[in-house]
Amino acid sequence: MRALIAALVLLLGGCAQLAPGADEAAGVNEIVSRTVAAVRAPATEQQRALRLAQEAYRRDRSIANRLRLATLLATLPAPLRDDAAAYSLLKPLAAARGDSPYASFGALLAGQIAERQRLARESERAVKGSERAAKEYERSAQAAEERAQRLLEQLNALKSIERGIVEREEKLRRNRR
Repeated sequence: MRALIAALVLLLGGCAQLAPGADEAAGVNEIVSRTVAAVRAPATEQQRALRLAQEAYRRDRSIANRLRLATLLATLPAPLRDDAAAYSLLKPLAAARGDSPYASFGALLAGQIAERQRLARESERAVKGSERAAKEYERSAQAAEERAQRLLEQLNALKSIERGIVEREEKLRRNRR
């Protein structure tokens, strides 16, 4: 009986060797399915899932807990989303070399977060650029308005001078008669 159990243990151990990373692949699948459930859940459940993941990571800083917390931080809606914290958690996984499902998923997620951060920076630059352009347009419009006002004042002054000349000429003509 002991020999049978020992053979079964060896056989199961050999099966695990035939499928390296199977545990990690199952772990990634579990992380993804729980994250999807959390994203679809009400806000209170989302907060609870995030809090539990944070507590689990504080207790045990395993790769699985790191990935679980980072995935929630990257996918939950604002205000729970924290791309910077998620990216810092994923950075070591993204830098790791190898065919580990955890490392592969971590690298994928880190890449997505980096792209989202890049797009946010570009969007922010575009908004600032449009604000600068709007201010420049306002200054330009104000300068054009001021110039138009000065030209109008000059025109009125010329009209006044012309009226004065016309009045003097009429006065001179009347005095000649």
